[in-house]
Amino acid sequence: MTKNIPSIFNDVIGPVMRGPSSSHCAAAVRIGKIARDLMNGEFAEVLIEFDPNGSLATTHESQGSDMGLFGGFLGWEASDERLPDSVEAIKNSGINIQIKIHPYGAKHPNTYKMTFKNKYEKHSMTAISTGGGMIEIIEIDGVQLTMNGDFHETLIYISGDEDELRKYLHAHNQFEEILYHTGGERQFIQIKSAKRLEKRFIKELQTRFNINVIKQLSPVLPVLSRRELTVPFQSYGEMLRYNQDKDLQLWQLALHYESARGNLSHDEVFQKMKNIVTIMRNSIDEGLRGTEYLDRILPIQSAKFQRLMVSNNLLDGGILNRMILYVTAIMEVKSSMGVIVAAPTAGACAALPGACIAAAESMKMSIDDMSKAMLAAGVIGIFIATHSTFAAEVGGCQAEGGSGAGMAAGALVTLAGGAVKQAIAASSMAMQNMLGLICDPVANRVEVPCLGKNVIAASNALACANMALSDFDPVIPLDEVIETMNRVGRQMPCELRCTALGGLSVTKTSKEIEKRLSESKRT
Repeated sequence: MTKNIPSIFNDVIGPVMRGPSSSHCAAAVRIGKIARDLMNGEFAEVLIEFDPNGSLATTHESQGSDMGLFGGFLGWEASDERLPDSVEAIKNSGINIQIKIHPYGAKHPNTYKMTFKNKYEKHSMTAISTGGGMIEIIEIDGVQLTMNGDFHETLIYISGDEDELRKYLHAHNQFEEILYHTGGERQFIQIKSAKRLEKRFIKELQTRFNINVIKQLSPVLPVLSRRELTVPFQSYGEMLRYNQDKDLQLWQLALHYESARGNLSHDEVFQKMKNIVTIMRNSIDEGLRGTEYLDRILPIQSAKFQRLMVSNNLLDGGILNRMILYVTAIMEVKSSMGVIVAAPTAGACAALPGACIAAAESMKMSIDDMSKAMLAAGVIGIFIATHSTFAAEVGGCQAEGGSGAGMAAGALVTLAGGAVKQAIAASSMAMQNMLGLICDPVANRVEVPCLGKNVIAASNALACANMALSDFDPVIPLDEVIETMNRVGRQMPCELRCTALGGLSVTKTSKEIEKRLSESKRT
């Protein structure tokens, strides 16, 4: 089985999206798009089942899972401007959607169990959202399998033993992987490939062999995988050894990693990050112009903060005040369904770009400098994605805000010209400071206390960057901090991990806000 190796642009800095939550909305879009391919774009009935012991039973509507799934069913992207209207669009499409909440033993808190019908066929699919917009398809038609959306996937449904078909497929050594699935509701061969199989090859298979149907599922991730994929390192310790005779800066090490991971040139990796930074900067500008959206808790707050900051009527926070302004602007764009970059998640989308871009602009630095800093943050995120999680449903807000703080701290040290060791020390300290942080969204919206936690993450990153530049001792190595964050997250009660069943989410005020927003949507 091909091993899933994180990519900076798949797992860490991205997706580019709309919606309150990457693990709910962007991931759901991707799951919906794969389902659309499975059904050849034709749905008559859809049954969606959520387990009450998971996070989606209470948050599927308010945090964008429904919006994302429906958009995916319609073939839209996670950044599509129509996405906020996908619920209405799916109603107008004539598709009969039923959502059922009942215990069926889901092992992951973000589990989507679905059944699809049209006048020609019926299929089932189970998928999980693993954090930051990443997904895994774990079952199709009763057959356990693995799809992460980073290959072209072809499913060849067969009736029985097809030895000649197998020999034929293996003779065409053009595939990344061929897997045989039997014992479920149906039997099929799963082919992972770097490119979509050509129509003439598909036609030849159908002509020569006893095949029921062939399904072609397109990838949903920006960076694809391939057979025998290797990367130069996957932890800080491995990176140190790799860099022993090279003396590369952290952002250059990120280029080496992502170039190997994505089969891209260093220039292509750098340009991809510049494009991402441009989107982040546009999000800040949009927030500062003012945003409006009915279904949110907080009003526009960045405008007044900016007026007071410009007129010197705030306490002197120096560079920190600009960071707070930019973080708030990005969070307001997210809450108004504007375009943001999940970095590493939508719930923690503002700490890293808010801190990095504010610091760079305060120091009169260029977009290239920002891109280098963001690459440095990306490689720190790779260590987290490999050995822990970004999913608050699995690890609490320490997995989102804590990771964002650690990545931002490394980015700020890079902006300041610090050494690799200093950037990693800053990251270690910043993550240590946020261990145990719970996830408790008020009224099921990713706004409160999420805004404050993003500000805390950026402030923490700034403090730890300056401490690391002064050679403060982080004591605990980054690899051990990441391992600890993973362990602590899994030790948390599920009520404190983004299920809206604990913390501030169950306060009297939270419930009153939830009721008010629900009533305003109905009217």
